[in-house]
Amino acid sequence: MPPDLPPQTQAEANAEARAAESAAIRRRWITLGEVLAVIAVVISGLTLWNSWSERSDSKAVESADAQRASARAATLVLVAADAGKHSLRLKPSSAEQSVQSQTLLFPTALGVASAQTTGEPRIEGDWFERGLEKAREAAKLPDNSRGDERLPVAIVTRFLVDGEAHEDVALYDIGYTISGRLLSGHSVALRGISFVSRVKKSAAQAKLDARWKELFPSK
Repeated sequence: MPPDLPPQTQAEANAEARAAESAAIRRRWITLGEVLAVIAVVISGLTLWNSWSERSDSKAVESADAQRASARAATLVLVAADAGKHSLRLKPSSAEQSVQSQTLLFPTALGVASAQTTGEPRIEGDWFERGLEKAREAAKLPDNSRGDERLPVAIVTRFLVDGEAHEDVALYDIGYTISGRLLSGHSVALRGISFVSRVKKSAAQAKLDARWKELFPSK
């Protein structure tokens, strides 16, 4: 058992012990404060990152929506606005599109030239009627159709969307009926138009002729 210390020495020892304990407590508080500060910084950083991420995601969604809307606006599908017996007045299916001009290509088998329109998209029966009659006669098809027959055409359309120019090249089928006799002549009535597929401009005539052979196979 250690000898008793003098009162003064004992007091000094107690003071040093209390000072050491106080220093240890301060160090613990400092360490805890530092940890809390780091946690606060991390939380702040995560909050900022989350906010930035949400803004980025929102902008990405808005950009994707805008791109899809732009793609839809630039995708042209023609429909018949009015069908007369010898003509079809055409219009875009989207009101945002404005047709400026068109070039219509016909199957090589008809032996007719391409037709041009400006500002008034349409199909005139006179452009191909005689060639169609000869082609049907050569294919030994009946004088009178049963229901709607189909004549493939390729249409190159130049149109505007919000002032921006676009060009579309696609195959369509013209619906028509034919009646009459060889000697007395035939009558072709146009019924409507239906979209088939988009094609490259350089391959439009070849794709059109292939479509013709599909609808009018050689006998």
